[in-house]
Amino acid sequence: MTAQPENGTQRRFGDKECIYYDGYWIRYYPPQEESLAYRKHLIDSLTRRAFRHTEAGINTPGQRLEAARQAYEAETDPARKRVNGAMLAGALFNRATDLFTAIVELEHKGVRISGENELMQQCSDCFKQALELGKQVRHYSGQEGIDELWGEPFKAFTQPVANLFDSRYRKIAQTMRAIDNVTARLIQTFQCEPTFEGVIQRLERLASSAKLQIETMKSDDNFFSVWPDLVAALEALEGFQPKWIPEDDSETLQHNEQGVKLINAGTALITYLSEARVPMPKSTRNLLQLCESFSQERKDRRTDEIYGR
Repeated sequence: MTAQPENGTQRRFGDKECIYYDGYWIRYYPPQEESLAYRKHLIDSLTRRAFRHTEAGINTPGQRLEAARQAYEAETDPARKRVNGAMLAGALFNRATDLFTAIVELEHKGVRISGENELMQQCSDCFKQALELGKQVRHYSGQEGIDELWGEPFKAFTQPVANLFDSRYRKIAQTMRAIDNVTARLIQTFQCEPTFEGVIQRLERLASSAKLQIETMKSDDNFFSVWPDLVAALEALEGFQPKWIPEDDSETLQHNEQGVKLINAGTALITYLSEARVPMPKSTRNLLQLCESFSQERKDRRTDEIYGR
């Protein structure tokens, strides 16, 4: 039996440099050398990514921090307070990036800022508060919190760059596994459904292209082939229709409609995972439960047919 490589093992496959983590060979990008400027680039990039995948309306400018805090502290309705908390978290993240921008600009002018400096401490405090409020923030689908993604800018501020990239590859491997698990369950659900012939191949193509998208940076020229393949795979599934059946077979028609809804839900989840690059356990559990309900409905219907009920 061949031993699994150790995490962090690097290997070249053709023209693709890869690094191994938790069962997956992932496209490798070497980190740049440590510097405040590069750390600022990472923080800016990760902050933009966090806002891109979270609910609308929470990207509060840093200069509105005090107003956002007052609104959060004054709100008493739990549902509204959660949203105010997410808006405050957004303001804190933006204030932290504003402060770090000022620190980097001062360094460029030859002014050395130590970790004990008041600006650096304020920046750290804003990141910490934003992270604490991260549980209030939801994915834009509304289904799930996304605090793992929300915590990445704070990691970029506090951790060595090498550690940040190590964490990135681990999350990518975990997300790839989540995509594989969701896809396997969907395939298991539809492999005995004759009216859904052809959907399994489309699901496999989506999973493959989604995992390639996860590991590929947008600055990589390979993205020009990876992204179109993902979009084409999505469109193929979104356009899928079961085989035609007589309109008087109302039970099968209803079953097929539920199957299409399930496929669309699975397609959306795989897309969310691929874009966010972090596992989404709550959404995954919900999808697996939908698969179980769909399969159970099929079993119940066949039992009724056997016993003539």
